[in-house]
Amino acid sequence: MKRNALPAAPGTLPWSTEPPAIELRHLRKQFGAFRAVDDVSFTVRRGEVFGLLGSNGAGKSTIIRILSGLLSPSGGDASVLGFDVAREPETVRRHIGYMSQKFSLYEDLSVRQNLDFFGGVYGLSPAELRDRQAWALSVAGLEDRANTMVRDLSGGWRQRLALVSALLHRPQIVFLDEPTGGVDPISRRRFWQLIDTMAAEGITLLVTTHYLDEAEHCDRIALIHAGRLVALGTVTELKEVFAGRAILEVTCPRFAEALVRLESEPWVLEASIFGTRLHLVVRDADLARAAALALLHETGNEPAAVERIIPSLEDVFIHTIEEADAEARGPTTSTPPPGDHSPIGGSH
Repeated sequence: MKRNALPAAPGTLPWSTEPPAIELRHLRKQFGAFRAVDDVSFTVRRGEVFGLLGSNGAGKSTIIRILSGLLSPSGGDASVLGFDVAREPETVRRHIGYMSQKFSLYEDLSVRQNLDFFGGVYGLSPAELRDRQAWALSVAGLEDRANTMVRDLSGGWRQRLALVSALLHRPQIVFLDEPTGGVDPISRRRFWQLIDTMAAEGITLLVTTHYLDEAEHCDRIALIHAGRLVALGTVTELKEVFAGRAILEVTCPRFAEALVRLESEPWVLEASIFGTRLHLVVRDADLARAAALALLHETGNEPAAVERIIPSLEDVFIHTIEEADAEARGPTTSTPPPGDHSPIGGSH
């Protein structure tokens, strides 16, 4: 089920008088000398599916744990449903659902027993628990596996059980921290269909991921790098960073050699390795394509192909983090050759 994209709201929400579900203002988290979250500010609208996208160690999980009342911020402030996460963490936790990347299930209990346990933790009455348990088994497709031990479930089934367990008490907001790590692509796709169902019911979801194809499901995305917010918007808005420029994809036998030659050409604005291919950012696609083919022919790097492509979210991410790294190094420091890295998982 594909939801309509929500209007972008990078700062405040002028199109709505309803207060945001989540608000961060100059949030910081320090672990000794290491700053895991560095001056991050954004808001999340009620009913929005909001993605935190970044490489491992970028600070995404730390942000989620602060918002869940599990960590205290070192500076700035944040609120969830109007409750201050530092001063009212227990109140925050009563109003949210939280699913960690380890699923937090008890393997020696059955599916039904896990639901019984979490229903008790959330303080559901026996009647409420019966109703919500039936709902959870139906939504997750686990009716025929209710008495199966969790240890005997596949990763995809555990994933669904973990999500519905976090929803038993009807939270208004659900935090999903790398919820699809370690499961197969089909299970990931089915899981996102379940997320779409939750969003259609008005639940606000904040999801951390390093899978680019998953980020495309979100209404808006915050790109996090080295603890900082480096970009925020819808997928379409983020791709506007390439307005007035084109992306060329280069295929050739010796792509690493081609990268060294092409990135030194004045008509190449950026060059990066994508798997066994190169992506070039250029201003004039036709002229650059002809020049690239000529250079590859001259060096005997053939057979070769150069085609214009639509910018992907991975193009946006690499471009954004390279700009952020260059800014952090300062104007007097030369930029090392781009491309020799693969910061996040893609869908190709």
